[in-house]
Amino acid sequence: MKKVYYAIPLFIVLLGLLISSCGSKKDVVYFQDAQDYETIVSNNTLNNTFKVDDLIGINVSTLDPTVSIPFNLVMGRQEGGFNQPQQLDYIVDKNGEIDFPVLGTIKILGYTPEETKILLKEKLKPYLKDPIINIRLRNFTVTVLGEVNRPGTYPVNGEQITVLEAIGLANDLGIKGKRDNVLVIRDFNGTKVYTRIDLTSKDVLNSPVYYLTQNDVVYVEPNNSAITSSALDNRAGISISIASLLITTTLILIR
Repeated sequence: MKKVYYAIPLFIVLLGLLISSCGSKKDVVYFQDAQDYETIVSNNTLNNTFKVDDLIGINVSTLDPTVSIPFNLVMGRQEGGFNQPQQLDYIVDKNGEIDFPVLGTIKILGYTPEETKILLKEKLKPYLKDPIINIRLRNFTVTVLGEVNRPGTYPVNGEQITVLEAIGLANDLGIKGKRDNVLVIRDFNGTKVYTRIDLTSKDVLNSPVYYLTQNDVVYVEPNNSAITSSALDNRAGISISIASLLITTTLILIR
């Protein structure tokens, strides 16, 4: 009987540790309120606009390539004994302007790529007939931090990316990531805007930060289980010592 009495407290301690380490399905499943065969129509769209310090590639072309040369920012380089033009990027300065060949400074801060094309075509009318303008944002990156499997900064090859795609680049959230309180940090030319989203709800599809912009930061905070584990890890040495003492004491008393 004495053995049973001393074993009960030890069993309770082990059971408590087991329960505290268990997770709940509602903590890890995405889009829990989405119904089978449900159709969701979302009008949530985003056209990225240019910000200060953006690197932008702009190429102007016409049927006669020699006519458009003065309107492209290029630098000659030696390759195989010949001078080969190298396309250079424009940088949006602190005033929101780029320095365009022939045309001079042009303000594009807050413009979308499509709006910038329209603006340039209008300014090029006196010089070129039906120019073709290609614009590409060169420094479109997003950063994913916190409780994800592969945190880091990732380049975006297309013109847009969703928060789910960004998380996918980071190999998804870890099991200890808090899915209902993900933070998106967005910079508007020096002003930081913080928005929280719930990945367990289908309403995330209508969030203003569902589509990310260049240099957005996605932060996944740890859930209660991770915080508890961290606290336990910090006290691991003490816990092991106490557990060893309890076991040793129990064995002595049982004998």
